[in-house]
Amino acid sequence: MTFTRRALALAVATASLSAATFLTGCATLQSPKTITDTALATPELSTLAKLVGDAGLADTLRGTGPFTVFAPTNDAFKKVPAATMAQLAADRELLRSVLTYHVVPGKVASAEVKTGPVKSVQGANLALSKAGTFVTVEDALVTRADVAASNGVVHVIDTVLIPPRR
Repeated sequence: MTFTRRALALAVATASLSAATFLTGCATLQSPKTITDTALATPELSTLAKLVGDAGLADTLRGTGPFTVFAPTNDAFKKVPAATMAQLAADRELLRSVLTYHVVPGKVASAEVKTGPVKSVQGANLALSKAGTFVTVEDALVTRADVAASNGVVHVIDTVLIPPRR
């Protein structure tokens, strides 16, 4: 009977240690980052992250939201003509207009996308389209969908969206 009590005590101690280790591991798991911090932590979105900072939108995209951001990759920005990029760099309001055209109020997961127009934070409508699992916004293809953020969702796209002239 002594052997059984020792075995039981050892089993309880091992289970307690395992539970404590598991809970400690859970405590170190990070919750999703904000949209701004997600862009900063994603190498393929470094150009977007820099421009969000330049436009003074970093704190907004760290706010409570929720927001849906169609986030152009670095390669998408490389496709924008140099003259356009220079114009954006020189005109903060124009840069803000272009960037907020990539943002939709609310959290819209790819499974919830409906084909049709949706109003951007910039004020103009964006044309969303869904065919099977493929989602497009204007002429951009969503290449990675549903990147979770604490204040919304990010969909990575392959093209920079330029709002219509008013």
